[in-house]
Amino acid sequence: MAEGFTRVLGIDPGLRLTGYGVVDLHDGTLEPTLVEGGVIRLDAKQPMEHRLLQLRNELSELIAQVKPDRMAVEQLYAHYAHPRTAILMGHARGVILLCGTAAGLPTEHLAATEIKKSLTGNGHATKEQMQLSIQAQCRLAEPPSPPDVADAIAIALCHARRIATG
Repeated sequence: MAEGFTRVLGIDPGLRLTGYGVVDLHDGTLEPTLVEGGVIRLDAKQPMEHRLLQLRNELSELIAQVKPDRMAVEQLYAHYAHPRTAILMGHARGVILLCGTAAGLPTEHLAATEIKKSLTGNGHATKEQMQLSIQAQCRLAEPPSPPDVADAIAIALCHARRIATG
């Protein structure tokens, strides 16, 4: 752990866009501060195995650059009408967990409803509500875009706040 703060990397898994958010929780504070957010853009024209390799390479590089102390990842939600989507997303999530474990990061798995409720008060908030909430809470000039960035920042904030409140 870094001296004086804990750095949390939040990841919103995807096979086209994987969002990430980095926050710092300074010792003795309850509110984390945003360091950065962005997306890893995967080449959707490539076969799945190539996108997974690209995700591994780019996420490993990101972890080496931002040097997080912990990682938080959204849990998969499998809707009975779309089981294939959950299976495909599981591939990306597996690569993300592998990268975090290889880097020695303790990883927290958070439910989407918990993340949304912690940021907006509504466990079923829309993507737009999440973007506006992140904009307000992080004092950003504009909502994070694409929504995957806002979701990843929300994941990092939710986990950091959990750490702060013990």
